[in-house]
Amino acid sequence: MSASKANVTFTELLEANERETRKWQGWFERQPALLDLPLDIAEAKNVRELLLHIFAVEMRYAERLLGLPVTPWDWYAAASQVEPFAIGEKARGLLREYVANATDAELASTQEFPTRTAGVLHASQRKMFIHAMLHGLRHWSQLATALREKRHGTDWPHDFLFSEVME
Repeated sequence: MSASKANVTFTELLEANERETRKWQGWFERQPALLDLPLDIAEAKNVRELLLHIFAVEMRYAERLLGLPVTPWDWYAAASQVEPFAIGEKARGLLREYVANATDAELASTQEFPTRTAGVLHASQRKMFIHAMLHGLRHWSQLATALREKRHGTDWPHDFLFSEVME
């Protein structure tokens, strides 16, 4: 097995994230009332707030990775009626920019940063990028389960195996 085929690239992770997010976006565009469906995940009171949480994390880590000012959490709470997918698209654009230009030295470099619930953390940029991808994946899974329990199952499989990314 060649080393290049044994590795998952950040570009592949980001592409899988983007494709899954676009499927969710189209699904919610066909059923916009579901954005206000009550739920209790990650301190969100409804689907819209959970989407804002997912995309806020992507945005804040993208900003950290690029050395940009980090958008305060309060802004996202105030923007709760903003189209959450627009925030996600902007965040993933920044993440694409980061992935396209990140050097091995930058990926290995570490940052110290405050979190909402865990205090101040210290992590490599590599770990921060992976966290941004896996954080959303975990919450999308929770959302799919919560919606299915409320009889609003989606119409596509969510497992990575079904992704159009890779062969």
